Amino acid sequence: MLQDRVLFIDGEAIVIDKPAGLPVDRPRDRARSLEDMLGELTFGFKRLPLPVHRLDRDTSGCLLLARNPKAHARFQQAFEAGAVTKRYLAVLEREPEADSGTIDLPLIKTSTEAEGWRMRGDPSGKRAVTRWKVLQRKNGRALVAFFPETGRTHQIRVHAADGLGIPIMGDPVYGSGGPAMMLHAVELTVPRDGKPDVHGHAPLPVRFHNNGFGDG
Repeated sequence: MLQDRVLFIDGEAIVIDKPAGLPVDRPRDRARSLEDMLGELTFGFKRLPLPVHRLDRDTSGCLLLARNPKAHARFQQAFEAGAVTKRYLAVLEREPEADSGTIDLPLIKTSTEAEGWRMRGDPSGKRAVTRWKVLQRKNGRALVAFFPETGRTHQIRVHAADGLGIPIMGDPVYGSGGPAMMLHAVELTVPRDGKPDVHGHAPLPVRFHNNGFGDG
């Protein structure tokens, strides 16, 4: 029940803790998506809330929905202006040598008949910048906080795999795959003029604890 996953709500915004495995938009395989479940999140409003941004199907955590078109436009402008603060947690397949840094790697979308589409680092691509910091090291793996300063598709996944040279554990496209991708949008803050910030904090999912990592 998505109602049980609401992290923030007021007249303009809802932040939910999206579960891993739930696509935001209706996928080609016709699996159930967030789009099919928006009626659960009206909370007395006649209008359905609409996602302002996207999380990958296998990424869990904070997802912002707007409750009216004007709020949707303002929130999108905040994302485009880089005013939204986002923090992700990920378990990497191996430990980075350094403890922190910044990845500045432009990204471009490519498509092949064999692999389908994916993002890759390319100087001719769109600017993409991510700060990162190691929080825990354990059993040859690392829990890392990622702070994306831009919002490109698959940005953190590619920046981990190509920028750091260490894929996110369980990533089926840029890593070795596995039962679950270890990427979680733990925190989201959207500033508003004259009103309190929209803020969501999504607890670390069980799959992280099962791999020996706490909230960092």
